[in-house]
Amino acid sequence: MFEQTDKSGFFTAQQGNREVVVAKSFMTQVFGWMTLAMIVTAVTAYWFASTESLIRSLINTETGGMTGLGWFVTLAPIGFVLLMSFGFQRLSPALMTLLFICFSVLMGMSLSFILLIYTAASVYKTFAVTAIMFGVMSVTGYTTKTDLTKFGSIMMMGLIGLMIAMLVNFFMKSSAMDYIISIIGVLIFTGLTAYDVQRLKRIGAGAGEYGGENIRKLSILGALTLYLDFINLFLFLLRFLGDRK
Repeated sequence: MFEQTDKSGFFTAQQGNREVVVAKSFMTQVFGWMTLAMIVTAVTAYWFASTESLIRSLINTETGGMTGLGWFVTLAPIGFVLLMSFGFQRLSPALMTLLFICFSVLMGMSLSFILLIYTAASVYKTFAVTAIMFGVMSVTGYTTKTDLTKFGSIMMMGLIGLMIAMLVNFFMKSSAMDYIISIIGVLIFTGLTAYDVQRLKRIGAGAGEYGGENIRKLSILGALTLYLDFINLFLFLLRFLGDRK
């Protein structure tokens, strides 16, 4: 009887250790894809912002408005996110990877406007602050024993409310409301970072059951989630820390 109990405990511990190793491997892939996407976005943004002919393809210099390509670059990433999210089962790992890289390039083209509006020093400063906050919350989400599921649900509801408030303020153009929205945006995406990392860690613990191809697709989808958390946190912080030219 005791021998059977010991064996049962041994196998349970062995399974637990295996899940920890698999989760770490999965999260390494997630952060690897995210880092690649951030590099692609940063290089593309700098390239477009520093090349007059490229930025003119996005902005009409006579009217100050966006060109057709500019509107496409601004709106297309939303389509890519929806396609990768809802087309997960049908997309191959190769196509998923291609879509993710194209998404990163389009985001870089879109974010090139930031380098035209804000000083480079304030952009770098905000990026550093964002990286620190993101890193702290990622470690918190990965190491905490507290279940953040309910917390994540609250953050998601807050995100929906934030999007509605931003849409309303698009027409109201209230500076006070814009300030409040920015504060709430920072809080929401800071919290979502911890929640998403914990959720992805749990997915990673059971990744061995999904198969090699699905693991790769899941890691890309996870990277997309954390990428969006980082970019949105950066954009909301930029409203406070950014110095306009």
